[in-house]
Amino acid sequence: MTGQFYHKTMKKRVFRKSFILLLFIMGTVLSGFSVDKKTAFRIERAISENLQEIIRLRRFIHMNPELSNREFQTARAVAAKLMSLELEVKTGVAKTGVVALLRGEQPGFTVAIRADMDALPIQEMTSVPFKSLNPGVMHACGHDVHTAIGVGTAVVLNTLKDRIHGSVKFIFQPAEEGAPFGEEGGADLMIKEGVLENPSVGAIFGLHVWPQPLGNVYFSPGSIMASSDWFRVAIKGKSAHGARPHEGKDAIAIAAQTIVSLQSIISRSINPTDPAVLTIGKIYGGTKSNIIADEVTFEGTVRTFNEITRNRIRTMMEDIIRGTTQSFRMNYTFEYTMGSPSVYNHPELAKIMSPTLEKLLGRQHVKSLAPQMVAEDFAYYCRKIPGFFLLLGVKSPQIDRMAPLHSPYFIPDESCIPLGIKVMCHLILDCLEKQKLLEENPF
Repeated sequence: MTGQFYHKTMKKRVFRKSFILLLFIMGTVLSGFSVDKKTAFRIERAISENLQEIIRLRRFIHMNPELSNREFQTARAVAAKLMSLELEVKTGVAKTGVVALLRGEQPGFTVAIRADMDALPIQEMTSVPFKSLNPGVMHACGHDVHTAIGVGTAVVLNTLKDRIHGSVKFIFQPAEEGAPFGEEGGADLMIKEGVLENPSVGAIFGLHVWPQPLGNVYFSPGSIMASSDWFRVAIKGKSAHGARPHEGKDAIAIAAQTIVSLQSIISRSINPTDPAVLTIGKIYGGTKSNIIADEVTFEGTVRTFNEITRNRIRTMMEDIIRGTTQSFRMNYTFEYTMGSPSVYNHPELAKIMSPTLEKLLGRQHVKSLAPQMVAEDFAYYCRKIPGFFLLLGVKSPQIDRMAPLHSPYFIPDESCIPLGIKVMCHLILDCLEKQKLLEENPF
């Protein structure tokens, strides 16, 4: 390690440790601060003046959805708007990502906001006039809304440079839903390509639409979303006539026995107070009803909040697969890919930002979030720096029940967009302002 590289690395570590220390102190002494009334009015006015343009952008993205690592048109639309604001814009980050930097007029830390841009391979079944024009592709997870809120936040904060103590980095990320097979992508690749550096980011904010009542936000400190792993198992036997099973090795029978045994990991080997899920969602094998199948393959997912439990489940799975197949003198292959880790809201950052949400929305609209078994690759950012991730209610009060995420009928109420912009603006300004006050009034 060269001296220059060593000092650069140590500087980053000191910066991040210092930021966490500041969070701890701020959580103790500055938890009541919020954006002043004049600034709040400026935020409202800027949202009102630009809302129709942001809605048009959202509808354009919804009509032209693009899959992971293929968000070319979406990225061009986002970059064009950010460039029109005269921000420092980089394109082509992690393939199709866009990153913009807004420098405030006063010195301070840098914080970031992340929005994801990719869609899902789902045929849209809604009746909205701006439904998807791309067959078999749809924004069924609300990333079009996330992108619109991210752009809207940039538009609004750009009018408030005089109020910004530090800088704001806007991260528009591809491939949150997972890169295509054989490709890298998403948050992990964004980080590898330096999105949290130059300048170094001290904290990051993000949100996700949630099919719950409009006007509510949901969050909690600590782990709020699970890690997400993928596995595939192939049981290899020997084919024979269905009437003479003794001459073959029935892969279907052994696969069934293996699957039942795998389910006992969660029910009998994991502490009930340590949430975990093992789901097998796909199975295929065999060629004809009267032929013993020589191979069966099944695939599934594992979800946990605990890295020790995560690794333990993986080990126990292979032990069961190996033991079951070997007892019948059969072979197997076992593939296991670790995906996103669990999303972790930094407790001190959550502590100092929750008063912002309560004063902005009213305490009755800030709901505690029980840990969810869904996954989000925002988790990769949370592993590097303090993160704050919330869920934004998007269910219209005019409907009793809303279609879930990843449904072909999922469509959020667009009234969530100005609310999401306002929430993000207040969170970012409060975070930077509290850091500035701490420097002026050290404790």
